[in-house]
Amino acid sequence: MNDIGDDLALLSRYYRDIRGRMGDFIVGNELLVELCMIGLLSGGHLLMEGTPGTGKTSMVKTLARLTGCDFARFQCAVDSQPADILGVRIFDQAKRDFTLRKGPIFSNFLLIDEINRLAPKTQSAFIEAMSERQATLDGITTRINPPFIVLATQNPFEFEGTFPLIEAQKDRFMFSMTLSQLDAEGELEIIRREHSGRLDWDTFFSTLRPVMNSDLILRFIASVARLHIEEPLLGYIRDLVMATRSHGDVHIGASSRASIALVRGSKALAALRERSYVIPDDIKELAPRVLMHRIILTREAEISDITPGRVIAEILERVEVP
Repeated sequence: MNDIGDDLALLSRYYRDIRGRMGDFIVGNELLVELCMIGLLSGGHLLMEGTPGTGKTSMVKTLARLTGCDFARFQCAVDSQPADILGVRIFDQAKRDFTLRKGPIFSNFLLIDEINRLAPKTQSAFIEAMSERQATLDGITTRINPPFIVLATQNPFEFEGTFPLIEAQKDRFMFSMTLSQLDAEGELEIIRREHSGRLDWDTFFSTLRPVMNSDLILRFIASVARLHIEEPLLGYIRDLVMATRSHGDVHIGASSRASIALVRGSKALAALRERSYVIPDDIKELAPRVLMHRIILTREAEISDITPGRVIAEILERVEVP
């Protein structure tokens, strides 16, 4: 069995290398990078919301290359079908049998762009894959090799030709976050890099070499799962989730998947910070990312312009920290 301390030191060093290398091209998005790494180490998926042009594709593609994983991107459209994502079985004349032509779901990093443009039938094609790491086509189930992480984006400013995600689908995402545009200093850095020729994507990407590989990631995943959480902190996670179910402005509170996500995610966050144990701040930091997309407000709360973020802030303020 690997020594956890050695693995955490190694993971921390690789994570610093990855952030440094990504910073050579990517401006901002530090939180997105961290959440992607947490998702990768804890078996979770990430739902991103925000305006186009914030560097999501470049960031995810760079992270996949640096972690030694394969990458696929799928651009959603209203007429996209489940087979476009999962793949199809075609008849092989030489083998005289049907073989699977795999779709983009069979990758380590899958970026789903504008997922809310998919019709509900096609959205549902993700549910089995995201939850069980497998896909069933024509009654035959095929495993998706780990590590596996889905990163989906949706544009909140366009409503024509879009379909809100069903609750069962949103609940499969471990985290959600809203991407904002760069501040003035970040925007100036983009301009400087473009002026100096440092924003040439092809040149940058061609120089990237993997820092990790799939086997090493699976080793780190096993080590992260062994990290320690004290019993009072497990109770704190329970109290946060239960508070979403009893809050006056919430119609439907967070599911038990939220509790699982806080346990797994807080362990991964502690590991990235080279700790073999979870502290309350790990849970508090991740709670908004875990709970935001899982609660449904009452109609009265929505009319009063109360937001999920405000409700979660109240819960974090009210629930006693051990």
